[in-house]
Amino acid sequence: MSAREQASKVRLMAFDVDGVMTDGTIYYTDEGVELKGFNALDGAGMKMLERAGIVVAIITGRKARCVELRAQNLGIARLHQGIHDKAACMQAMLDELGLAPENAGYMGDDVMDLPLMAMSGFSAAPADAHPSAQQQATLVTKKGGGRGAVRETCDFILAAQGKLDAAVAPWLPQ
Repeated sequence: MSAREQASKVRLMAFDVDGVMTDGTIYYTDEGVELKGFNALDGAGMKMLERAGIVVAIITGRKARCVELRAQNLGIARLHQGIHDKAACMQAMLDELGLAPENAGYMGDDVMDLPLMAMSGFSAAPADAHPSAQQQATLVTKKGGGRGAVRETCDFILAAQGKLDAAVAPWLPQ
């Protein structure tokens, strides 16, 4: 099955944070506060997925207040931080939503993401992801993590489902 066919079945799309929603750099202030940089294009893409009826989630192994704030800013209710068994977390969401694994999508960038990528009907990895994640991925983006890879994936899913034109239509000149 092609990447487009797999993406056409996605009803729940989850994203890792470090290396996917960010470039993987983690900053700490002298006070120990963790900082991350997020891409506005990526956030817009996630919001377009939600508006198109696709449930968006974040599943990450780390826990940071700035990720909680980003999820709130984007209106993402399904935020799962400090998760070490990401596949079990995804399965719990699928069970809650009454969906099959073929309806799940996940974007990850490293070896700890491989089990979840393998169980998902659609998976994506940024251009600068670990080679094992790229090999497992249905789609490897042209853009790197934190540099538009999430948006590229969102646009790909929306296009595969015939929803991309409607998703961008509100901002086009009349």
